[in-house]
Amino acid sequence: MKIAALQMVSGPDLGANLIAGSELLESAAAQGAHLAALPEYFCLMGHQDSDKLAIAEELGHGPIQAMLSRAARELRLWIIGGTLPIKAEQPGRVRNTTLVFSPTGEVVARYDKIHLFAYDNGRESYDEARVLEAGSQPATFDADGIRTGLSVCYDLRFPELYRSYNPCELIAVPAAFTYTTGEKHWELLLRARAVENQCYVIAPAQGGKHENGRRTWGHSMIVDPWGEVLAVLPEGEGVVVADIDPARLAQVRQQLPALAHRKL
Repeated sequence: MKIAALQMVSGPDLGANLIAGSELLESAAAQGAHLAALPEYFCLMGHQDSDKLAIAEELGHGPIQAMLSRAARELRLWIIGGTLPIKAEQPGRVRNTTLVFSPTGEVVARYDKIHLFAYDNGRESYDEARVLEAGSQPATFDADGIRTGLSVCYDLRFPELYRSYNPCELIAVPAAFTYTTGEKHWELLLRARAVENQCYVIAPAQGGKHENGRRTWGHSMIVDPWGEVLAVLPEGEGVVVADIDPARLAQVRQQLPALAHRKL
């Protein structure tokens, strides 16, 4: 299966972001992809965290979900829809949600980001818990025999989540890593998750200077089960593609059967 990681530099205009995302999905399909993944917050990078409350959707309704469903159906793609804000039970909060659409346009999986990012180095600070309500359940789906485990951005730092998915062939990590943390840890953590779980990793990211002044690290990439980076886009909008090779997966797991050697 050919897979595509889509990189965006989303802004505060929902309509413009949906158009940009649609065009990247079309590009992925034109390059032969059967599965495409959008980045975290592909639909909105607002001026403040609370901006996402205004575009939050009920599950099954709204322009963001409609665009993803239509694109999956028309392009015959499996789409990992980055993340979008889904209304939460808690007032003034939303879930940061990944929805997966099959080539028929149906939702086949939902994952709500479990680990909420907080960071403060004295110059820049973030706290997702001000607006987000955390999820609690891991989620997987099967795309034509490729079992895929879902995660989002900060989840990447918590290897126990990915252990719960074993065995799987693919891990998805839509993200909007800050430039500061991404420069030091993004590739390191992605390759570690691929190696320790002996599976492919697809990591679509936000990558560039946003209208709100924030700069994201980018470097959307696809990593193989041996930790080799198969494709990467450092910055700016675009698409990177690579193949999931079942023979390569089997070779890695046979020559170094680490998953079978686990004790704890």
